[in-house]
Amino acid sequence: MDLTTSLKSLLLAIRQYKDNRTTENTAQLQRQVEDVSSLKCDHLLSSGQVLPCECVSGLVELAGSPNTSPALISSIINLLAQLACDNDSRGILHSSYNLTSTLASVIHCHNATPENPLVLQCLQVLQKLTYNTQIFQSTNYIQELVSFLVTNIQSQNDDIIMPCLGLMANLCRDNLSVQNHIKSLDNVKPFYRTLINFLAHNSLTVVVFTLSILSSLTLNEKVGEKLFDAKNIHQTFQLVFNIIVNGDGTLTRKYSVDLLVDLLKNPKIADYLSRYPHFSACVSQVLGLLQSKDPDSAAKVLELLLSMCSVSGLRTLLCNVVFKPASAKLKAGSRRQVAGRKEESGLALVQWLSSPVEGTESCSLQALHLLHELLKESLGSASVPDCVVGFVEMLLPVLLSLLKGTPAKSDAHLRKHCQRVTHVTSLLLILCTDDSTRSMVSCHISAQLCLSQVESLLSCSCSSSPLTSVPAGSDDSLSQVCAEALLKTLELMSKLRQQVKDMETSFYRMLQDQRIITPLSLALTSHHRECVQTGLSLLFEATPLPDFPSSVLGESMAANNAYRLREAELSVKRLAVQEAPPPRSNTNQLDSSTSSSRGVHSLVEKIQNGLELQEQVKESHVSEIIDVYAQKISTFASQERRLQDLLEAKAVALSQADRLIAQYRYQRSQAEAEAQKLGSLLKDAERRCEDLQCELRNQTLELERSKVDMEALLQHNTRLQLDSEEHQALKGGYNALLNRFNETERLLKELQISHISVTKVNDTLRKNQEALQLQHDKLTSELQDRDEEVRSLQLDLQHKNSDITGLHAELRAEGEKGRRKDEERKELEETVDVLRKELNKTEQSRKDASIKASSLELQKSQLETKLKQKEDELNKHSAMIAMIHSLSSGKIKNEVNLSL
Repeated sequence: MDLTTSLKSLLLAIRQYKDNRTTENTAQLQRQVEDVSSLKCDHLLSSGQVLPCECVSGLVELAGSPNTSPALISSIINLLAQLACDNDSRGILHSSYNLTSTLASVIHCHNATPENPLVLQCLQVLQKLTYNTQIFQSTNYIQELVSFLVTNIQSQNDDIIMPCLGLMANLCRDNLSVQNHIKSLDNVKPFYRTLINFLAHNSLTVVVFTLSILSSLTLNEKVGEKLFDAKNIHQTFQLVFNIIVNGDGTLTRKYSVDLLVDLLKNPKIADYLSRYPHFSACVSQVLGLLQSKDPDSAAKVLELLLSMCSVSGLRTLLCNVVFKPASAKLKAGSRRQVAGRKEESGLALVQWLSSPVEGTESCSLQALHLLHELLKESLGSASVPDCVVGFVEMLLPVLLSLLKGTPAKSDAHLRKHCQRVTHVTSLLLILCTDDSTRSMVSCHISAQLCLSQVESLLSCSCSSSPLTSVPAGSDDSLSQVCAEALLKTLELMSKLRQQVKDMETSFYRMLQDQRIITPLSLALTSHHRECVQTGLSLLFEATPLPDFPSSVLGESMAANNAYRLREAELSVKRLAVQEAPPPRSNTNQLDSSTSSSRGVHSLVEKIQNGLELQEQVKESHVSEIIDVYAQKISTFASQERRLQDLLEAKAVALSQADRLIAQYRYQRSQAEAEAQKLGSLLKDAERRCEDLQCELRNQTLELERSKVDMEALLQHNTRLQLDSEEHQALKGGYNALLNRFNETERLLKELQISHISVTKVNDTLRKNQEALQLQHDKLTSELQDRDEEVRSLQLDLQHKNSDITGLHAELRAEGEKGRRKDEERKELEETVDVLRKELNKTEQSRKDASIKASSLELQKSQLETKLKQKEDELNKHSAMIAMIHSLSSGKIKNEVNLSL
């Protein structure tokens, strides 16, 4: 049975169970749930199909109902846990179907029996569902869930402690509302003592969960300062690194990496780690995990290394570990072992760039980002080490093979391809910052490769227009990602246009292409500074070109700005719509909070006025009043945060209701369309049936007529058969006589041809005999002459042998002169190569000088026109001055100088 049929049967069983909760319907529904669980349901929710959404909505509703049997709830939760196989599906289950609140309600219903298998199952699914997910403290049953976790973590039941700790670590991480709620509990101090006791637990997983909870709750408090101070932090580092390298599995390694990433966000702890003496050895062991084929472990290791790269002090140490050889302080045997491990780690890091292992797309992007940061740090130093150059030489073929891949047709694969191209070109641009690595890049890359990559990206960018795709105006849209990859490739071509053959021609040709306007306008109107800078640098290169469409670029930029403005207005309207009034049950609380807040503000004003009149009030009483009202202000602030969380939860519920209404309308329109289609098909079938009946009557009449014609044809056929037999007999006799005649004629022709050939051979033999007799007489006379010549040549040979001995000595002298000439020729060729390079540079400078000369000639012509105008004005002024002085007295006229 296929998946679609199973889902339809499951949906039918859900509806029957909702209508009538009998034992038979319960068993049928549980059987259908188990059948779907046995099938492969990967990426089912993220596909966006209607049938799975309806099934999941019904199952989540039944799981949250208190009237559903525990066995059926367990089967439903098992199926939902199977559907939450990737990050997108987990996000959909949490946000669209509110599965987190449903499972929390199930735990709340069975909180009296925490050892119930259903509770353990809900805790495990919640731990999987809430990983790296933001949970609001005001969500339904979250406060009850937190109280349940705090209570059972302090219990003695080892089976439930571990899932409770993992779920608590997820809820506390980067979640201020849940952290404040836990800190406001009455039994928080015993809870802290229990967590501190768990640090000595035998299970590494329990220790990691505990450290994660303590870092989230107490890192910026006094308890956290004592736990993570300078005395204990080195032991914590060693413990976390040991758990990452020798953990109990992928889950423990995942939470250990998250813990270390959270600790690195604290500047003080990051400084402690930069001064940790065993940092290089620990990072080498962590890099050894990249040699495994587990993509989840590799992804977490790369995430940890990237977080270390964000700290300036750790980034230099990472470069020393990844690129440089082993330290000279180590022993000989250990030095060889560590060096080999580093080489293997570097090779494993390169292999993760294009490894075909399933699910390694994020690993590839993370590895590219990590290499970008490390090589940027290494190449930015004064002198590039030789080990970095060797690593780049190994890395370049892999990077170029990634550029040769063709993008897939789906949007998801195309997005990943464009992101990979962006990271690869960014890494190549980093390699172009140094002379040694830039020469290596120019030797490996070709203009045809960059040109084909630009053409494919242009076709992808044009197929996903920024004004038609949704949402194109956002910075993470498909068109924006394609544009970023395209402009990075053009920037790489600009960097290498002088070093690679035909690269400059290809670069300027692509800049004058009309299709480049769309990605260039997206980059110039982007919110990212790097994209704008890349677009401006390419614009400066393209503006002087004759065929660059500047006006089209301006129109495209204006259209993008208008689109972004419209999106901003629509987002403001959406926010205004979402700001709905709170429920009735909370109106009194809001009114009381607002009135009390007004009272607090008035009291604060009175206190300030009282502080100004310090002569009438004592300082101790004022400080007590301030403490009281400060506490009240903090309580009101916490209530305001809770109300804000409630409003956000209501907004989420409202959006979910809108989605369900839209889904219902879509299903109804789809059903009406199917009904209309079925009605039209029924009418067509009836009309066709009537036509077929008329055709059947005509066919019966034609059949009777054909029977009569058949009898007449049979009689005529018998007569024709007799005539054909006679014709065949006559034809056989004629063929026999014709064959005999052809055979006789063929023999006669062969005999005539053989006779002619024999006579020709006889004539040729006679002629050959006469010629051979003449040659024999001539050869005898020549033989006598040759004998006399041989005698004379023997005498000459003796004279030549004597001359050869003298010529050998001269030949040796000439050989030495030839070697000297070859060495001089090689030196001249090297000087010619140098002169050619200088000639190319001179030619380039000549082109630049010609361009400058053309501009100077234009300026000269403009200045000459201006100079003529000035001279005309000067002549006019001179004439006027002369006229004035002629009219004036003679004395002044003699003293005027009109020559200026």
